[in-house]
Amino acid sequence: MPAPPRERVVAARTAVFAVFALAGIVFASWASRIADAKLDLDLTPGRLGTLLLAMSVGSVLGLPLAGRVSERIGAGRTVGLGAAVGVVGLLAVGAAVDAGGPLPLVAVGLFLLGLGVGFWDVAMNLEGAGVERALGRSVMPHFHAAFSGGTVLSALVGAAASWGRVPLVVHFAVTAVLTVAVAAWALRRFLPAAMVPGDGEETADATASTPRPVVRSAWLEPRTLLIGVVVLAAAATEGTANDWLSVAFVDGYDLPAWAGVLGFATFLTFMTIGRVLGTGLLDRYGRVPTLRVGFGFAVVGALLVVFGGPVLAFVGAAVWGVGASLGFPVGMSASADDPERAAARMSVVATIGYVAFIAGPPVLGFLGDAVGVLHALLVVGALALLALSVVTSVREPEAR
Repeated sequence: MPAPPRERVVAARTAVFAVFALAGIVFASWASRIADAKLDLDLTPGRLGTLLLAMSVGSVLGLPLAGRVSERIGAGRTVGLGAAVGVVGLLAVGAAVDAGGPLPLVAVGLFLLGLGVGFWDVAMNLEGAGVERALGRSVMPHFHAAFSGGTVLSALVGAAASWGRVPLVVHFAVTAVLTVAVAAWALRRFLPAAMVPGDGEETADATASTPRPVVRSAWLEPRTLLIGVVVLAAAATEGTANDWLSVAFVDGYDLPAWAGVLGFATFLTFMTIGRVLGTGLLDRYGRVPTLRVGFGFAVVGALLVVFGGPVLAFVGAAVWGVGASLGFPVGMSASADDPERAAARMSVVATIGYVAFIAGPPVLGFLGDAVGVLHALLVVGALALLALSVVTSVREPEAR
């Protein structure tokens, strides 16, 4: 298939920015109200961690299926499917929490939210990889910066909603309307399916005249698995802050819920800054050196949050955000280095990465019961060391 006009590629890039930002808004709408839900449902850290596991399970079930679904119906339709399921789950969570439970209904809503996010995540990254190829330069961190920007905006709205005691279902209904409107606009502007790595049409075109050799499962490729470990550590470093930072500020420093959300918003703001500036650093220094410094920042930031007191904890949230900014997008780009295997490899890497979202909430919750949520955040240091031990797996193809 001939390359589309540059105007079409630029329009697709804008649309991908929009769906990444929208995904961040949907996710942070819930994440910014976790502390409120904990108080409304009178949950201990351990019970909250178990409840959050429902969303993690939904995500990890959706992730390995997302690549296959994208191959069949295209990345754009898969994003639409994920957004629809996610919005239904978000509304269900809001209604169930405002009604005081029961907890199984909250868990069902979180499962649907996680399932939708899983489909949405892989499909929008596939579309982003297609746009990156069509532009001929690295833009994936900027897409993830759009996601982070969406979470910042949503977290600030969540802080205001928490301060104003706005019911969760009202807050989430506004998010749902925005999601439907923006997604309907953006999905019409995605690239043709044949331009997206892993979409069915590309595979058909590439194999029409030349037989393709049988390739083994991406789950058996050592480099793909090691990239998955890097993404797992990065996702856990980021996800730990997403799920627990606001709670840690409230429980560890006796701050009001809205101040805890502002700590979370600080983390998200500086993670966005890291992703905006990170593309230049990656182009100048390469993936491996940049990630080594980033994971080091994440450790320092977490230590400041845990031991710095209420004021330095906000500084730590900023440093942590910068350190957590590039691991996930770099891992996604590395998994798509070969466009013909991008869908399969990205699904594997994303699935491994999201194991952090399965193990993270209950582990942090149980640690929080034992030592307090604030000190439980020290697990970030161990995860950063794990990432540093295998970070060479994401090296650029020409440097391997």
